Amino acid sequence: MKRRSLLKASCAAALMAARGARAQAQSPIIIKFSHVVAGNTPKGKAAERFKLLAEQATKGRVRIEVYPNSTLYKDKEELEALQLGAVQMLAPSLAKFGPFGVKEFEIFDLPYIFPGKEVLYRVTDGPIGRDLFRKLEPKGITGLAYWDNGFKVMSANRPLHLPKDFRGLKMRIQSSKVLDAQMRALGASPQVLAFSEVYQALQTGVVDGTENPPSNLFSQKMYEVQKHVTVSDHGYLGYAVIVNKKFWDGLPSDIRDALQAAMKEATQYANAIAQQENDAALVALQKTGKTTIYRLSDAEKLEWRKALLPVQKQAEERIGKDWIAAVNREAAAVAGK
Repeated sequence: MKRRSLLKASCAAALMAARGARAQAQSPIIIKFSHVVAGNTPKGKAAERFKLLAEQATKGRVRIEVYPNSTLYKDKEELEALQLGAVQMLAPSLAKFGPFGVKEFEIFDLPYIFPGKEVLYRVTDGPIGRDLFRKLEPKGITGLAYWDNGFKVMSANRPLHLPKDFRGLKMRIQSSKVLDAQMRALGASPQVLAFSEVYQALQTGVVDGTENPPSNLFSQKMYEVQKHVTVSDHGYLGYAVIVNKKFWDGLPSDIRDALQAAMKEATQYANAIAQQENDAALVALQKTGKTTIYRLSDAEKLEWRKALLPVQKQAEERIGKDWIAAVNREAAAVAGK
């Protein structure tokens, strides 16, 4: 009797273990994808497109959970959360990597270093972009793609037509030594704030103005607390889609291949809609009647360039003279076509 009981117990345990293994095998792999902007921005829409494509490509073996608008982690928290494995995927702005210890990424913050999108894409899609991603690997991070979000405008509660108009203003920036130098070159006082805190800071006067692509400014309703927007195209804001390296390397190779294909398609989508979204945001801003949109004349833009180009020289020691020279060579190659 004792042997039969043991045998039954053993069979029952084996059956339960087999069922558990099958359930585990059938359970989808969860990828938490956190970001800090609204879902109706280019990044927000691209994240949702990636979710759709990835889940289709893996036939349900992967489930993407998208957490927009800082609902999971704020600016200062998300990179650490990724390293710890609390979240698997992020799309932080490129400016986040300088304070994180990879100063070469601050090349994207340099004012007027990208004359246009063609130069930008030669950088992000070429050897420079790949070399930058390799610098993240020692920190346990794998770079998957660069997502465009467009060139930035300046906003404040006074007109900003010339560099002298910035004098005395407290301007919100991301945590970047280059952006700090940029605002100081214009005569403003830079203030580092998390993106989720900017609206209230503008509303209460903690800061006087900020810089953003139009889609971010509009989606966060900053037009309610900013009377003037200047279309300066002085700087670039883009994102890097990154994953926890240990998690990524541990995925089955067929899953990883399917996710890479989905990311490639989502990136094409993200880059295609970025300019459209920003152009539409400027039109929508104008229609609110709450914000005046001003476009710099050629003479005014020249004054901005004169004030800001010295920032590039100042940043050589921090970013690396060779990195800056490499981007400038790409710009020269496009100009020489």
